[in-house]
Amino acid sequence: MMNRRTFGKVVGLATGATVASLAGLPALSTAAAGTRATAPTLPPVTPGTHTSFPVLKQVRAGVLTIGYAELGPARGPVVICLHGWPYDIHSFVDVAPLLAAQGYRVIVPYLRGHGTTRFLSSRTVRNAQQSAIALDIVALMDALKIEKAVLAGFDWGSRTADIIAALYPQRCKALVSVSGYLITNLQANLSPLPPKAEYAWWYQYYFATERGRLAMQDKDKRRELARLVWDTVSPTWKFDDATFDRTAAAFDNPDYAAIVIHNYRWRLSLAEGEPRYDAVEQRLQARPVIKVPTIVLDAELDPFTAPDDSGYRDRFTGAYEHRTLPGIGHDLPQEAPTAFAQAVVDVDHR
Repeated sequence: MMNRRTFGKVVGLATGATVASLAGLPALSTAAAGTRATAPTLPPVTPGTHTSFPVLKQVRAGVLTIGYAELGPARGPVVICLHGWPYDIHSFVDVAPLLAAQGYRVIVPYLRGHGTTRFLSSRTVRNAQQSAIALDIVALMDALKIEKAVLAGFDWGSRTADIIAALYPQRCKALVSVSGYLITNLQANLSPLPPKAEYAWWYQYYFATERGRLAMQDKDKRRELARLVWDTVSPTWKFDDATFDRTAAAFDNPDYAAIVIHNYRWRLSLAEGEPRYDAVEQRLQARPVIKVPTIVLDAELDPFTAPDDSGYRDRFTGAYEHRTLPGIGHDLPQEAPTAFAQAVVDVDHR
């Protein structure tokens, strides 16, 4: 899920620098001076109000045919929402209608190995290193003739959006990144964390074993594991079985197990990447700064979230704001859709 950084919240909770209401209507900080126009205040939506997307599409992009949901006017300013693991596009099922009602064209793609996204060739390496996933989204933008978009994500999606914002700022109008700067530094990932922090990462060590790989290949065991992760990292989210089942259907992708296992093994330097991505990875290992306007959202009850942004604040050099959402867990856009959508609208008005 998140990059290995300072997991202060695992060791002990602290209050973030900026506190947002559960309704998701925080005021802009003083960092917002120079805003082009006043951002509208979005009407609150109860999490779980929507259960499906009205439009699902498919497009060839790079090495994939990517499945994605689309809402809003075809000529509206574009927002691309990016999910994480073990989640899918339904993390944005309440966010997307809020943004579409504001005139945005909202694109919510299944990442490689999830849902209806498929590899075009059986010979393509089932690679889930960070640069490959980010370049999938650039290819999607090219296929849909989207020159520039607001990028918003959490978990794998935050990392993907961070990479595009850092390396291809001409494609990123603004950024909403849950948990901040998540670009993986392989050398840093070799250093041990405090034991309580390592405990929260139990599944990535499980995936490093043959038993973990076999569990991911077993449909029932991977669903049970994902459900355990949901319960653990979102302790106050009272989702029902139907909500989980809608997302778990995305795990039936034939490449799901291979993608999940490779992602976590690569991040621990236990699996190789592909030479075609070496140049991009070399740039990422230098921890490039992000210059586009950014709002970082942190969930107070997410065990992977540090209590503040001190560990990565210097990586954001443009207009910037940090917001902490009390009482919210890891799947922030699904648990607090109004707060997430409001951040998108606010950062777009910087």
